[in-house]
Amino acid sequence: MTKKTALVTGAGGGLGHAMVERLVANGWKVFAADINKDALRSSMHDPDVLPVVVDVTDRESIRSAFEAVSSNTDRLDAIVNFAGIMGIGSLTDIPEERLARILDVNVMGTYRINKKFLPLVQAAQGRIVNISSETGWQSAAPFNGPYAMSKYAIEAYSTALRRELALLGIKVITIQPGPFRTDMVAGIERAFSQAEGETTKFASVLSAFKGLAAKQINTAHDPDILAQVIFTALTAKRPKPVYSVKPDPLRSALEKLPLRAIDQTYISVMRRAYKK
Repeated sequence: MTKKTALVTGAGGGLGHAMVERLVANGWKVFAADINKDALRSSMHDPDVLPVVVDVTDRESIRSAFEAVSSNTDRLDAIVNFAGIMGIGSLTDIPEERLARILDVNVMGTYRINKKFLPLVQAAQGRIVNISSETGWQSAAPFNGPYAMSKYAIEAYSTALRRELALLGIKVITIQPGPFRTDMVAGIERAFSQAEGETTKFASVLSAFKGLAAKQINTAHDPDILAQVIFTALTAKRPKPVYSVKPDPLRSALEKLPLRAIDQTYISVMRRAYKK
């Protein structure tokens, strides 16, 4: 029997690597794509994993990746878009080029990969999995605006794409992960420190939020839990359009309040830390 095939971007990171391992363990052949060649080395020993170096912000790099994949297969049963970067900062202080980079990787990168590899997915009537976040459906938290902007965009993109590609027999699935143990989550404190260095107004507040973010790291979940949910989405006869996976309980509870109450909660927290 022919093995099913998948392209996983961001495969060098914790979540992407867990996804590659889950697929291979279930008999899939995986094209493990990442911008960091060294991060892919741990998977190179497996004959069912073909490492592909790709920069999702570079069309020429994506073209080369497509040639590498299409020379090995004429179909993809799945694309799983894990490639993404963190985005912390005040929307009045973050440098324009950094905000543009966040949107380019997280939004346009997903768009470019799906557009380029669509013919292979269509040949298999396969599935596309776009990684959003719990941030993609929650009210945007202060100083998480850059990342939230990118995930709100992924939500809208995925919804529209799901309805368009239904005509071609392709299912598009949105995943909304909560906190998981990854290099990205581990880098939250570092991201807040960078934002502190950029701001002229909110350094004390960002410092307080950094402490709150550190607590979230301690409650982050095993990446394999997310990989199992995505594998279910790839193999279920009728997958759900959206899967919310281990959302943060406090953030979820906050979302049940009226919008003004959510605003006031955040403002109260910030006021306690704010120093002019």
